[in-house]
Amino acid sequence: MKTIEDLGDLRGKRVLVRSDFNVPLDGSTITDDGRVRAALPTLTALLDAGARVVVTAHLGRPKGAPEAKYSLAPVAARLGELLGRPVALAEDTVGESAKATVAGLGDGEIALLENIRFDPRETSKVDAEREELAEELASLADVFVSDGFGVVHRKQASVYDVARRLPSAVGSLVLKEVASLRKATEDPERPYVVVLGGSKVSDKLGVIANLLTKADRLLIGGGMVFTFLAAKGHSVGSSLLEEDQIETVKGYLADAEQRGVEIVLPTDIVVADAFAADSPHDVVAADAIPDGRIGLDIGPESGELFRSKILDAKTVVWNGPAGVFEFEAFSAGTRAVAQALVDAGSAGAFTIVGGGDSAAAVRMLGFDEAGFGHISTGGGASLELLEGKTLPGIAVLEEEA
Repeated sequence: MKTIEDLGDLRGKRVLVRSDFNVPLDGSTITDDGRVRAALPTLTALLDAGARVVVTAHLGRPKGAPEAKYSLAPVAARLGELLGRPVALAEDTVGESAKATVAGLGDGEIALLENIRFDPRETSKVDAEREELAEELASLADVFVSDGFGVVHRKQASVYDVARRLPSAVGSLVLKEVASLRKATEDPERPYVVVLGGSKVSDKLGVIANLLTKADRLLIGGGMVFTFLAAKGHSVGSSLLEEDQIETVKGYLADAEQRGVEIVLPTDIVVADAFAADSPHDVVAADAIPDGRIGLDIGPESGELFRSKILDAKTVVWNGPAGVFEFEAFSAGTRAVAQALVDAGSAGAFTIVGGGDSAAAVRMLGFDEAGFGHISTGGGASLELLEGKTLPGIAVLEEEA
């Protein structure tokens, strides 16, 4: 892949940057600006080079039409604060406002186009529709820089099609993401340990199947653990359970045993009366969850077990929280996993937090991000790399090189 340095002198050139600004909002307040901050190195480098920077990004899941709650206005304001310079916000994606805003840029100035998913062509399954939008985006720029890792697994107009129409390069964020995840998956230093959490086994079927051929040890937490416990014949009460995946999980357990891959399940569970922050709760054995109660976190004994299975690793990838970390009463398991990664990293392991809820948990629970080898900005893209899939937004850049 070409990098920004390969694009030559960018002074005065219009550079279209695809960023990932899909940040969580409380009204118009950004509650976690991690993705905005992750974009700063690439944007700053381009601005310092005298480029006229035009950023396109999405927020949320609008249905192909403008929706005020999904406007990028809060992002423009926060980005301006972080950059220490104004960020012009176009009122549309590729329309008259976008054209006028871009035309008004001087060297070393930056504009943000309104949410690209306000245009239904962005995510269209019809090639011609995406290509039409890509042509309009390309007309606003001289070169393209892909720096939104959270969307490189999508074949979308602003990710894939536009890269085929302009001289293209990879931004520093995507370059770091791909290098880090490939380092962890293609030739990892061993022992190679993967911690998987989150709510559903079905979200990670391909990942688990692929990791059984690569990892030395899988630690299973989060809501998905209950399908594993059920596959071993245990009752899980009212906990989240995907009954249609039980046979698949039995196959994983048998495959792991045959391959010599260790699958580590919790030995105790924090159960509650209901899914609520203030619900009465206590700790029970993982094979003795009472009827009518719901598991919301791994227990303290399991936290210590997971820690011991992480500390001797040389490569650790973590994707998915161990429990409902948003509720203080059910955050201890996720906190234990995060702390174990920090300690493993201090002992020389290469550690990756695989984006999405795991990255949010690290910040919400107050961990110093510098304590991890790499914190990914893209949950879905990270999972697909772990699954061994080809990512369209990366493949097209490799074609360009």
